[in-house]
Amino acid sequence: MPPPNNNVNQIDDTGGPQAWFNSLPLITRYWFGLAFLTTCAANFGIVSPLKLIYLWDNIYENFEIWRFVSPFLFIGKFDFNTLMALYMLVSFSQRYEMEPYNTGAGGGTADYAAALMFGAASIFATYPLVGMVMKVPPIFGRTLTFFVIYTWSKRHPAAPASIWGIQMKAIHLPFAYLGLSVLMGNMYSDLLHGIAVGHLFYFLVDVVPIVYGKDVIHTPQFLIDRLGVGAYVPPADVAGGRGGGAVGNNVWRPPGRTNPPGDPAGSSRGYNWGGGGRTLGSS
Repeated sequence: MPPPNNNVNQIDDTGGPQAWFNSLPLITRYWFGLAFLTTCAANFGIVSPLKLIYLWDNIYENFEIWRFVSPFLFIGKFDFNTLMALYMLVSFSQRYEMEPYNTGAGGGTADYAAALMFGAASIFATYPLVGMVMKVPPIFGRTLTFFVIYTWSKRHPAAPASIWGIQMKAIHLPFAYLGLSVLMGNMYSDLLHGIAVGHLFYFLVDVVPIVYGKDVIHTPQFLIDRLGVGAYVPPADVAGGRGGGAVGNNVWRPPGRTNPPGDPAGSSRGYNWGGGGRTLGSS
């Protein structure tokens, strides 16, 4: 898979890799960190890859419930495609996390967490169906990554993007990657699966509210209670332990305050999620 030519937060020459890692948005930081560690552990023989893949029989009969999570963290054996998959994960996850669709938490961290939960659940639900049509691997790291890439491309269709110096709009990026994977003889079924799930999410979160006037995707309240409205901000004591100030995308604030929503609910929604209640009948 060819490396994207998109800019990512660069490693600070003075702070090093740790400063760069800590500058990542909350969910991207945990997802990338766990994916990197899990992939390394499997490749170095610390844990068997067979313990990480999705096997429904093992979940149902042996109660191996970690298999609901591990397929999204194990990217594959060490090769060029795996390294590019990790790069794309951290690159596009942070892009979308910084300004996701507003499904109830002001276009912030809780909305991104809800989107990933929807994507993961949909991948599980559709995996047997997709497997009837084409061969798909029982690991879902790249699948969920392409769910994020496709959703980001629909959220910001005119954003600039490029592959190997070829400039294009974000809306064309997922299909450009898919086409190149086919031409290069790489597996593409997981990419196609992620794009399909991403389109389902886009349809439910953006098309249905506009065309039918109904909001069917709602960020769960427990995520809003935990992560707040807008971008997540750690408590002040946590910030003080890290030296305070601003680090990357995180702006430390006293407890109870959050960054302002990046995408307050617009007039195209039936509900005004940014307020204390909801406004009916808005167009």
